[in-house]
Amino acid sequence: MAVGPTGLPLALGATGPAVADLQRRLLAQGLPIAGEHDAFGPATEAAVRLFQTRRGLLVDGVCGRQTWSSLVEAGYRLGDRLLYMRTPYLRGDDVADLQRRLAALGFDAGRIDGMFGTDTDRALRSFQRNAGLSVDGKCGFKSVTSLQRLRSKGPEVDQAALRESTRLLGSPATLAGRRIALGEFGGLGAFLRELQRVLADQTAIVTLLSHPDASILAGQANAMGADVFITVALATAGRGCRAAYWGPHGSVSPAGRRLAGLLLDELSTSGAGTDGPPVPMATPTLRESRMPAVSLELGPPRFAVEQASVAAAAIGRGLARWVDGPCLDLT
Repeated sequence: MAVGPTGLPLALGATGPAVADLQRRLLAQGLPIAGEHDAFGPATEAAVRLFQTRRGLLVDGVCGRQTWSSLVEAGYRLGDRLLYMRTPYLRGDDVADLQRRLAALGFDAGRIDGMFGTDTDRALRSFQRNAGLSVDGKCGFKSVTSLQRLRSKGPEVDQAALRESTRLLGSPATLAGRRIALGEFGGLGAFLRELQRVLADQTAIVTLLSHPDASILAGQANAMGADVFITVALATAGRGCRAAYWGPHGSVSPAGRRLAGLLLDELSTSGAGTDGPPVPMATPTLRESRMPAVSLELGPPRFAVEQASVAAAAIGRGLARWVDGPCLDLT
């Protein structure tokens, strides 16, 4: 994640060079900020909200670490810099463009997530080998030029989505033996233990994860090799249940999308209110996890607290329906 300027988060009333930098980046994304210079006013807040909506981020009108990092990533175009495998991963819209171009030519770069990881490195090296270029895993001028020259004219196939659905189709239609990671950011440990009990009754292998940092939660789910990852948080007052799945950058998790819908369906029939259908987002738990994942907000908060066993049973039923019939819709 890009290191932001001093003073994050930036919100209404903020002033100074950091706000000027924010406004410059928003303007570069085509987001107008009428009459505001070096001061975070209503127009800047509206522009931040629109940017957050476009990028699949939490929409609050405040520029925190995630929003700032996404703004930095959005400023990169393929060819602006040398792309290669390193730790931490290079991130940006240029990486997503590289992944998309490689996939269109038949080189599987994994999920189009804008992170230059091992799948992207392998796909780039394979492309370089086939194009007669130096096979060094570095995407510079020659690789970019070749990618642009060899642009595919056929329909694009989301290979990561296809692989995800195929893997689920080959799995048993039961929760027994499934490795399920349940995560929370603090304060919902008792609810997760109730949900763990429900899933353990179906002989699922459940691991509880708790950390305020979403990236760390995603890393822990990856490390345990989870088959599915669900994070749970309380919705804000007055809001019903909401669910999100990975979906930006022209890529989508069909399994995550279907699971999110089933969870909301079961929660709704159990008496919880819902705030619309599942939505695609790019929060760290969804972007950085390597398995189907859902971010779930339970609401109203009173329902989650006072009827925890009902909510847990509903989530358990949603998961059971999910493994019983994986989704083949890749659109």
